[in-house]
Order: sequence, then C-alpha cells, then structure tokens
Amino acid sequence: MIRRKNTTPDDEPTAVAGELEATAGTEAAQTTSQAAQTSGAAVGEQAVGEQAVGEQAVGEHAVAAARAPVGGEDSTFGIPGAPLNRHSPFYLGFFGAIGALLGWALLGLVSQLSSVLTLLAISLFLALGLDPVVQAVQARGLKRGASVTVVFLTVIALFVGIIALLVPPVVREAVELANNAPDLVSRLQRNDQLNKLDDQYHFIEQIQNQLHQKDFWTSLFGGVFGAGKAVASGLFSAFTVLVLTLYLTASLPTAKASVYRMIPRTRRQRVTFLSEEISKRVGGYFLGQVGVATLNAVCSYIMMKIVGVPYSAVLAVTVGLFGLIPMVGATIGAIIVVIVAFFNSTQSAIIVAIYYVVYQQVENYVIAPRIMSRTVSVPGAITVVAALAGGTLLGVLGALMAIPVAAGLLLIYREVLLPRQQAH
Repeated sequence: MIRRKNTTPDDEPTAVAGELEATAGTEAAQTTSQAAQTSGAAVGEQAVGEQAVGEQAVGEHAVAAARAPVGGEDSTFGIPGAPLNRHSPFYLGFFGAIGALLGWALLGLVSQLSSVLTLLAISLFLALGLDPVVQAVQARGLKRGASVTVVFLTVIALFVGIIALLVPPVVREAVELANNAPDLVSRLQRNDQLNKLDDQYHFIEQIQNQLHQKDFWTSLFGGVFGAGKAVASGLFSAFTVLVLTLYLTASLPTAKASVYRMIPRTRRQRVTFLSEEISKRVGGYFLGQVGVATLNAVCSYIMMKIVGVPYSAVLAVTVGLFGLIPMVGATIGAIIVVIVAFFNSTQSAIIVAIYYVVYQQVENYVIAPRIMSRTVSVPGAITVVAALAGGTLLGVLGALMAIPVAAGLLLIYREVLLPRQQAH
C-alpha cells in the first residue's frame, strides 16, 4: 500500500508549477498530432486529386486517339459517329435477309456443281480404297510418290488387260444379242404359261414389234447423237476420275494433316485416331467389295461355260458390275443370268437358279464375312437401312458408300457419344 506523502505549504507552488507544465506538454502533443493528421489528410487529398487528373487526361487522350483518323492525319469529314445498334430490328432483319439469300444462292451453286461433286466423291472413295495398297507398297521401302506410281501403273495394266480380254467377246456377243432379240422373243411364245398370259395381255407381240424396229436401239439412248454424247461423257468422266484419284492418292497424307491442324490441340489426337480408323474401314470395304464382286464374276463365267449359257462374257461382266452394289447387286445379276438362260432352255435356267441360290449362301456366310471381318463390322439391320438410304439419295454411288459411312458413324457413336453420355 502506497502512502501519500504529506505536503507542506512551502511545497504548493512547486506542485502547481509541475501541473501547469504537464498540462502545457499535453496540449502541445495534441496540437502536434492534429497538425500531423491535417497534413496527412491534405497529402492524401492532393494524391487523389492528382490521380483523378491523370485518369481524366488518359481518358481524354484515349477518346482523342479513338476519334483520330487512321494514319494520324487530320479528318476533314468530321468525327465518326457511334456504331450501329446490333439489337435493332432493322439491323437484324436486313442481315438476316442477306444471310438467307446467300444460303439460297449457295444451295443453287451446289446443285449446279452436283456432277462435279459426284466425280470428286467417287475419286475420294477410290483414293481411300487404294491407300491401303499404297501403304503396303510403301512399307517395302519406297517413297510415297513411287508407291503411288507403282500402284497406278498396276491398276491401269490390269484394267487394260481385262479390256483386251473381254471387250472383243463382249462386243461380239452384245451384237449377237441385239440381232437375236426377236428370235428370243419367238422362243418365249413356245412357252405354254407365257402363251396363256399373252392371250390376255398381248405383251409378247408388243415387245416383238418394238424389237423389230430399226431405230429401237438407237432411240433407246436418244438417237445416234445421244448415244455418242453419252459415250463421250462417260469417257470424259472416267478420265476425270482417274486424274483426281491420282492426285488425291498422292496428296492424301498431306491433305489429312492440313485438316487435322484445324482441330483444337486438346482434341486433335482423338479426332486423328478416329478419322484414320474411318479411312481404314472405307478403304478396306472398297477392296473387299471389289474382291467379292470379282470372285462372283469369275465363278459365274465358269458356270455359264459349263452349262452352255450364251453370252457368258457379257453376263459375267454384268454380274461383276452389279456385285459392287451391296445387298441387292448380286441378286439382280443372278436374275439377269437366269432370264437369259431361260431363253436358251428351261433346264439351263433351273440349273443356273440353283447355282446362284447355293453360291449366294456361300458368299453371304463364308466368303464375305472372311473378307469384310477385318474392315467393316456393321449390323445387318443398319446395313439394309444404310444401303436403301444411300441408293435413294445418290443412286449406285450412294449404295456403294452407304455401308462404310454407316461404319464410320457407328464408330463415332460407340467411341464418342456413348462415353460422353455415360460420364454425365
């Protein structure tokens, strides 16, 4: 406990003086603190003012720079106005109408270029089909250009050889078929079932009258000029497809790489893998379908020679061409052969019909699965729907391309769509 010291009267002036000094010191300290606060506030206000002035100067400079003409020259036509309001009904209607007109013009342009686009699609399909062969030759140590040259020379040599072997008998038998067409109709008149139908509808007489007309075969192609024009157009289209296929096959890796560079980097690898797999399936399907059709044509030719069916070379080429069409092509070729064999004799027609029934079972369940198992795997229902849709849209070309396109879409469905749906 602190005891208070007793003060005497002599000590009172001294205590009063100390208190006055303490009071004066406190007031001085308060005055100094207020002065310091006032000075700090003045400095802060000055800094804020300078910052505002600077921002105003920068804004005025930006506005002046925006309004200044390009190149730093003084504008003599006034200051540009504000940009158009993109939400204005007039703006939306005007540019919407312009877009619709451009789309319609583009559609008309595509329709006019349909023949060119068709040739380009055929060439691309052939290039994808020949690419596996080129890669196989390239794996032997040759460069891309040399491999393409070797493959094309081989294909051209095979094509010329087939033409040299088949064209003379085909032309000869085609002329014989055209000349003997009235006799074939006369043979049909000996059939009892057809005679009963002819007594009611008289269709054999009408067919015979048409075949006896001299200008029937030329009028079938629109006259001599029309037939020549069709032949010239076919040769020009074939040459165009050959040249385009050559260029596309030679530049296919470069073209693919250029397209892949347009894909974002995060998705480029996956898109590349899927695209290469689709290209592989398209090329494999093309080669497999050509192999199946060629085997069908060769076996049909041997069978017709054994049975004694006339015009075997023409019919074998016809069967091979129709065999390129999936699903229904082989059946159409078989029906044509059966009809021609029926002109010869009923027994020959029955033998040919039995042969094609057995052969198509072997082809559908033995030959085609082994050839197509490594290239295209598409369920039967999707195959039928794709072939019908492709044939309806693009004819024979659409039917040929329908199954590999369906295989590519099925791959995208399994590898892209399903995993994305399972992730959510």
